[in-house]
Amino acid sequence: MREGAIHLVVGAGLAGASAAMAMREAGFTGRIVLVGEEKQPPYDRPPLSKDVLFAPEPKLPYLHPASRYTEREIDLRTGCRVEEIDREARRVRLAGGGSFPYDRLLLATGGRARRLSVPGGESAVCLRSLDDSLRLRRLLEGAPRVAVIGAGVIGLEIASSARARGCEVVVVEALAGAMRRAFTPEIALFAESLHREHGVELYFEVGIEAIERGAHRSRIVCAGGEIIEADLVIAGVGMERSLELALAAGIECDGAILCDEFGRTRRAGRSAVEDVFAAGDVASFWSPRYGQRLMAEHWRHAQDHGAAVGRAMCGILEPYDEIPWFWTDQHGVNFQTGGMPLLSERTVLRGAAETRRFTAFHLLGDRLVGATTVNDGRNMRPALALIRAGSPVDAEALADERQSLRDILRKAG
Repeated sequence: MREGAIHLVVGAGLAGASAAMAMREAGFTGRIVLVGEEKQPPYDRPPLSKDVLFAPEPKLPYLHPASRYTEREIDLRTGCRVEEIDREARRVRLAGGGSFPYDRLLLATGGRARRLSVPGGESAVCLRSLDDSLRLRRLLEGAPRVAVIGAGVIGLEIASSARARGCEVVVVEALAGAMRRAFTPEIALFAESLHREHGVELYFEVGIEAIERGAHRSRIVCAGGEIIEADLVIAGVGMERSLELALAAGIECDGAILCDEFGRTRRAGRSAVEDVFAAGDVASFWSPRYGQRLMAEHWRHAQDHGAAVGRAMCGILEPYDEIPWFWTDQHGVNFQTGGMPLLSERTVLRGAAETRRFTAFHLLGDRLVGATTVNDGRNMRPALALIRAGSPVDAEALADERQSLRDILRKAG
């Protein structure tokens, strides 16, 4: 990399901010410009569906104090939207005029909340940004009955927060159970029972045909003809990745920006693009561990992938090969999930589900491919190490609380 090079990061979320910080830690001495479309400096998203919604005096979840960017000589530009990438000139054009040059460009543009594609779906409130969360907090104050569409992580966290505020809550989900894209059936059933114990109404395998907004209440028209009324309807149905810049620049996408294990993108149908990288929610990255492309939308991935790609942009090429891991807090219960639980054939429990403190080990044959902890996070680190080792494990030993997981790990090599 030539002296005085410019690294431009488009997207000032966790992935982009982590990449910028990692560049400095890697010894990069050139200019770093971090461009964010939102007016706020980089912030944490997990609190948006939890503390920001129900805490009496929530703290704004900024990642770093403003002084950190100054100390690291990171040129942070907020409220600044990039409209076009000129790959030949190595320059991006900004909305409202102006441009930035770059030697290497990182796209960490994340995504936006997915809207409901049914008549009236635009009336459902979505949660993606800090502004969304602060608005939703105000709306919940005047909403005795809340309907949440979607029983994934975001939907169930919102349901938990709304109940903490004293709202009646109903959750409607098209799939057969809670968080079925992340949880095995037994963990999903536990999560469902937890929500029902806290007064949340759950409806599964129910499609939505329309949302009708009345003068005082909204009506959710279900596919079977059932009508659900609510003072506030919230859509928690995932995100749509922001791919417009990449697609217009001829960078290959398939529901996400395709990149290799170092974050390098490629031209549509052609070889790698050495000067354009992608990281975080917006990227579909090659995983050497799993031998396939993966996409992840979790805090840990955004942090680690952003940092890894930031280092790669500085010439430190270490394949990104992390094991997926995320957490969620619902009704005061902490869930952590690592690995690929849905690849498993069976699950063994260490501890009892009724105690609300246990670890589920998800096995494929005699190998551990995933783990879920419930109020038992101390077991996640050794579980991830066992997954990483890939060695045969004794299922009975995993279930036996008298046997140390560290000893099991040593035996597994």
